[in-house]
Amino acid sequence: MPLIPKVMSTQHPDNATPAPNADKRGVLKGEGEVAEAVSVFAMGCDEQMWDSEGKEADNQVVRKLLTNYPAFFRQERLLGRDIALTLRVPNPRIERDMRKSMVEALQSVPSAWDTVQGFYGDAQFAPIQEVILPMTTSAEEISLVEAYYRKIIVGQEDRDLLDGQSVKDWVGEFLPKRLRVIPLIEDMEHILHSDRIVEEYVRDRDLPYQRVFLARSDPALNYGIVGAELILKVGLLRLHNLEQKLGIPLYPIIGAGSVPFRGHLTPVNVERAFTEYPTAQTFTVQSAFKYDYGQDTVRNAISQIHDHERGEPVPVEQGRAVEIIEKTTAEYQSQVQRLADTIRNVSSHVPKRRERKMHVGLFGYGRSLGGVGGVTLPRAIGFSASLYSIGVPPELLGLGALDDDDLAFVREVYPSLDGDLRAALQFANERHVKELLGDPYMDILGRFTDELDRVHEGLTSAIWASLNRDSSTVGIDHYIQEAAHLRLFLG
Repeated sequence: MPLIPKVMSTQHPDNATPAPNADKRGVLKGEGEVAEAVSVFAMGCDEQMWDSEGKEADNQVVRKLLTNYPAFFRQERLLGRDIALTLRVPNPRIERDMRKSMVEALQSVPSAWDTVQGFYGDAQFAPIQEVILPMTTSAEEISLVEAYYRKIIVGQEDRDLLDGQSVKDWVGEFLPKRLRVIPLIEDMEHILHSDRIVEEYVRDRDLPYQRVFLARSDPALNYGIVGAELILKVGLLRLHNLEQKLGIPLYPIIGAGSVPFRGHLTPVNVERAFTEYPTAQTFTVQSAFKYDYGQDTVRNAISQIHDHERGEPVPVEQGRAVEIIEKTTAEYQSQVQRLADTIRNVSSHVPKRRERKMHVGLFGYGRSLGGVGGVTLPRAIGFSASLYSIGVPPELLGLGALDDDDLAFVREVYPSLDGDLRAALQFANERHVKELLGDPYMDILGRFTDELDRVHEGLTSAIWASLNRDSSTVGIDHYIQEAAHLRLFLG
């Protein structure tokens, strides 16, 4: 049976504390990310996402890992058997200016096999066995990636060159022969119907299993925290039902960050993820998880995730869930539209933790809220960091649409709601909440907050004053970083 990882380290830049090997500005890039891959494997992660979609990625990563860290990979863990390197490639149908980057990434897969063969002498496991396709909206998109690798990259080995010599005669065989493709599904329509996409893809394919990646950050950015949680609950339930129908395992991956708005998976509350997503096989540990806590705490949390066994899905009345999603989304998007200028203003001061390149995403990049007059936003991390930096946690947005019956339903389906809100709203600034959201949201703040972090509140007041002062924004970057350190996440 191939390795089916449980802990996927990702390169999401949500950390307040700069990563080891970051440059003087706190930005991790290049060789620092190669070193990071070794460190996260040593932490206990059994998978590293290697992102060719959101940033420049080194396609020689396998060669550099084995060349620069031979003792680790000989004595500790075998690449491809014990640990996995999983490529995240651009979606050619959507990210059209980056589509050739997918080709470049896939072309590196057979080269990685050759490197491992030379290192171990007898490579039995491909070092790269899977790729993640972001913003998946159809089975055809998954099939195209799989077919391109199989027919074009591997298929070229039998092409004739000169005098009866084939490509394989000249440069050797192309291995592995097949590559598994993991759909990363990110928007409401397609998460709610992820079972349809997966069923169409696996139909007539002899697959022992299929992994499915459900986003948590972008649904929150577009629909708010309640919408994001309910969307995932419905998607996971439908995938579970499909698994029973097909008789083959479907292994969900949940892409959660540390901030409650983006999934609230931290080293000190991993049980929350097991409660909310019991059918998940794999959880992402993003940069704040890895770098904003002590290493013993991080290792223990990773060990807990490894020990977790999948359970039964959270039951949810799907029609009622969709009603509430639509209701809270309308309120949430209306509020974001009013706050958009402020969010963009603050986001320009949020520190960068990794080099990333701009590109056009499913809703426009920065993400554009569907149906809200073309409002563009920073990515989810910058969005969250911006609102926290002014003391208006994004978890608040949209909650005013819930009546008591709605709230009772949400609490039943999303049992961590109160805990997530308490964790988030301790970092609120009462004056800013009242000024920007109004008195009803002061009532919500009072219902879910026992005590505010007054040091954080003071920093948000300083940030707000700097933003609204005509003469200068001196110190704002420092205040934003100090507030992030108090929270143990950037955004």
